[in-house]
Amino acid sequence: SWRLFRDSRHQRKEYLFSSFFGIKYLLYKDNKIYRIFACNSNNRSMDILTNTISLLFRPRQKEIARFAQDADAIQHKQLKSLLSTARNTEWGLKHDYKSIQGYADFCERIPLQTYDDIKPYVTRMINGERNILWPSVVRWYAKSSGTTNDKSKFLPVTPEILKGCHYKGGFDTVSIYLQNNPDSHFFASKGLILGGSHSPSPLNRNAHCGDLSAVLLQNLNPLVNLIRVPDKKIILMDEWESKIKAIVESTWKTDVNSLSGVPSWMLVLIKAVLQKTGSEYLTDVWPNMEVFFHGGISFEPYRDQYKALIPSDRMHYMETYNASEGFFGLQDNPEEHSLLLMIDYSVFYEFIPINEVGEEHPTVLPLEAVEVGKNYAMVITTSGGLWRYQIGDTVRFTSLYPHKFVISGRTKNFINAFGEELMVDNADKAISRVCRQTGAKVKEYTAAPLFMLDKAKGRHQWMIEFEKMPPSLDDFALLDKTLQQLNSDYEAKRYKEISLQPLEIRVAREGTFYEWLRRKGKLGGQHKIPRLSNDRTFIEELGKICDS
Repeated sequence: SWRLFRDSRHQRKEYLFSSFFGIKYLLYKDNKIYRIFACNSNNRSMDILTNTISLLFRPRQKEIARFAQDADAIQHKQLKSLLSTARNTEWGLKHDYKSIQGYADFCERIPLQTYDDIKPYVTRMINGERNILWPSVVRWYAKSSGTTNDKSKFLPVTPEILKGCHYKGGFDTVSIYLQNNPDSHFFASKGLILGGSHSPSPLNRNAHCGDLSAVLLQNLNPLVNLIRVPDKKIILMDEWESKIKAIVESTWKTDVNSLSGVPSWMLVLIKAVLQKTGSEYLTDVWPNMEVFFHGGISFEPYRDQYKALIPSDRMHYMETYNASEGFFGLQDNPEEHSLLLMIDYSVFYEFIPINEVGEEHPTVLPLEAVEVGKNYAMVITTSGGLWRYQIGDTVRFTSLYPHKFVISGRTKNFINAFGEELMVDNADKAISRVCRQTGAKVKEYTAAPLFMLDKAKGRHQWMIEFEKMPPSLDDFALLDKTLQQLNSDYEAKRYKEISLQPLEIRVAREGTFYEWLRRKGKLGGQHKIPRLSNDRTFIEELGKICDS
């Protein structure tokens, strides 16, 4: 939307736009009107454009700076607001939200929840019932199957969490990026977003569902489409391989300077673009490329491959943590791999020590009680109608005030068959280090325990699909020593092979993991390979594909 103003003294025309960030701003120059999202102006105009828009982010940058001093107060304010908003819902009346006086009452009244616990309520919401978990009408649901089974979960995407969490996270991501990169030309070119492996589909006449990325794209302000590629009809295509081809055909001639998506799937797209153009580097196709906003899986196993395909010292990488349940963190310091916990998104955080996950009465800690260096399972209460919901992700804090963390894995995505407590972040870092030392490139991997009952011992079996093979598998077996350096529990179990024998590496033939995802109907979007598992289900399935 826009309004036209005239300055009678200078006869200048000014346009007031409503941006896709929900902020209104002016832009005029030299008695000429510039389209705020135009990509065909000269570079000087675009420099002015990006610099001008950057001013709009400064108030928010100051608010984020308060996280270092006011985290506890901000978090308790979120809880109070959530309880007040939902006190007259069916859930709020059941748990007597009106009489809750503080965090202690909250813990006492509301038990920890899993999806199975809230599923009956969600089903009623999908069928059109109102005021169940959240007072507003909920017409959109993020469909998630997780990484460990094919069961679909439908997570409410309320108008409040859509605007005040997911889209606010997108705004803050750009805000922090521009703060860290004042010379950016971010608004001078297009941004390519890769997501939405399935287009939104109706659950019934009352509700629609889709991958979170598809739901977000479906509800974006139309002005965003002026700076985003590809067209919505392409990005929301169902069939993954056809979609990749359509994206390449529609964007390879476009001036693209930013990418957003899951690292593994974006790599597939980049290689398709290079194949189409016959180019060796992505900067040959898109010379103004400057940033990749990534999330969903660890970037570490892919970092070197991206640097090889985008050999530019102007290229930046910024991680975000935007799950189906909410937007929780972003990388505010490019020199650190930690993420800043976003504490004012109408999300209240709690944490369970990893060794107590699954217990009937685990210790549950508010943010103010967590410690650096310990692994926790994350529990969230959100404006999406989730109350003390166990999201299934594990995190480890690297600093407090401000609270920064790394995603260490999933509560069902680790190996602890022999007391080694091997987490996904250990595995990702080890793979990355060994690749650098051996010159190998890993495309995908998974690992599981292998029990050797005759010896009352066991080992870890790794199935790895290489993009580039190491000089020899013996060289890559350095992975075992590297894991010991990163994980003291693993090191202790490997000491004199008391419990664990040296790991075993099996090379997967090309396309094995892709075929596994295809058979599961999980190509593209937010779907990912389960890196670690405490049982052999996935690795056995992959083995059969590899052998076939």
